[in-house]
Amino acid sequence: MALWTVHGDGRRVSDGEVVAPDERLSWPLTVGFGLQHVAAMFGATVLVPASTGFPVSTTLLFSGLGTLLFLLVTRNRVPSYLGSSFAFISPLAASRLEGLPAQLGGVLATGVLLVFVGVAVKALGVRLLESLMPPVVTGAVVMLIGLNLAPSATHNFQDQPGLAVFTLAVILLCGVLGRGLLSRASVLIGVLAGWIVAALTGGLSAARLDDVANAAWFGFPQLTGPELRPNVVLMVLPVVIVLVAENVGHVKAVASVTGRNLDGSVGDALIANGLSTALAGIGGGSGTTTYAENIGVMSATKVYSTAAYAVAGVSAIVLSFCPKFGTLLNTMPTGVLGGAMVLLYGLIALVGVRIWLDNRVDLSNPVNLMIAGAALVAGVGNLTVAIGGVALGGIAWGSLLIVVGHPLLRMLKSARA
Repeated sequence: MALWTVHGDGRRVSDGEVVAPDERLSWPLTVGFGLQHVAAMFGATVLVPASTGFPVSTTLLFSGLGTLLFLLVTRNRVPSYLGSSFAFISPLAASRLEGLPAQLGGVLATGVLLVFVGVAVKALGVRLLESLMPPVVTGAVVMLIGLNLAPSATHNFQDQPGLAVFTLAVILLCGVLGRGLLSRASVLIGVLAGWIVAALTGGLSAARLDDVANAAWFGFPQLTGPELRPNVVLMVLPVVIVLVAENVGHVKAVASVTGRNLDGSVGDALIANGLSTALAGIGGGSGTTTYAENIGVMSATKVYSTAAYAVAGVSAIVLSFCPKFGTLLNTMPTGVLGGAMVLLYGLIALVGVRIWLDNRVDLSNPVNLMIAGAALVAGVGNLTVAIGGVALGGIAWGSLLIVVGHPLLRMLKSARA
C-alpha cells in the first residue's frame, strides 16, 4: 500500500491549491520541496552542536533519523522536521566540562521522560498538560532556559566584537527587512556572511583549515555512548517542559494551516519526539524538537506533504556521512557564534514572554508573581547548590521551584480562602 497518493497529475499545483500531508507531487518536485526544508532547518540545527561541543555530523544523523521516526510514529499525519532544540543549549553548555557521555546521559533521560509524558497524554488527553503545566509555569521555564546562558553568548561576542556585530547586523537586517525565505533563513545567512568575512580577513584558525583539507569526503559519524550522572541529568530534565510546549504548539499550528483536527496526534508527537531525543542520547546527537521554521515553508508553499519531510530527513542523513562537511562547520569563529547566540538566546526567552501574553497570565496574582520572580532569578543567576555531593545549577533549581512551588502555593491559597 502506497504511503502517499499522488496529488492531481503530480506535476503542478494551482495557486491556492493545497497538497495534503498524505499526498505528494512527482518525486522531482517532492525532492525540491524537501531541500527547501533542509535549508530552513539547517542553520538552527547546526548552531546547537556548535554551541555545545557536540559532533555536528552525528547531530545531523540523528536529526534525520528522528524526522523519519517522527513521521512513522505519527502515521504521516503531522508534517514536521525534528531539528536540534535550542532549549538544550544552556544545560548542555553548562555541563560541557562533565564530558560528552555525561551530556548524552541528560539527553537520553529527557527523551525517556518525554515518552512517558506522551503516553500519559495519549491515555488521559491533552487537558492533562494544561492542569499540570499552566502557562505561568511553561512561560517561566522557557524564559529562564533562554537567559541562563546569556553570559556565555556575551563572552563569545566580546572575543571578536567586530565580527559579532557584523553577524548580528546581517541577521537583524535580513530578519526585519527581508521577505519570504530571506527572512526565515536570516540566522543562516548572517552566520554564512560572518563566516565569509572571517575567512577573507584571516579570522579562521589555520589549524582548523588544515583539518578541513585533510578530512575525508566520506566516513561514518562519531558515535558515543551516554553516561548517567545525577547532577547533569537533573540539569537537563527541565527541558522536557519546553519540548512539551513546542510539540503541542507545533501540532496546533499544523492543524490550523491544514484545516484538520490533530488533537488525537498530540500524544503521538510527544512520544515520537521523546524516542528521537532518546535515540540521539544513545548515539551521540543533541536533543531534537519540532521546527517552526518549516511551518513557515509549508505556509508559503501550501505543500504539507510528509513526503517532502522524508526527503529532508534522508538528506540530513546523507550529509552526516561527509566528514569534510562536519569539519568545515567546526571552523565557525567565536565572534560569529556570539553574534548569533546573543539574538537566539533572547528569542528563546521571548517565547516564554509570548506564552504569558497569549494566555493572559495574571501577574497581579501573588502566586504567579512571586513564584515566577523567584524562579527566574534562580535560573538567570545560575543559582548552584550541592545536595549530597550533587551540584544542581540554575535551570534545575528555577524549574523545580516553579513546577513544584506554583501548584503548592495555589493549593494553600485556595485552602485559606
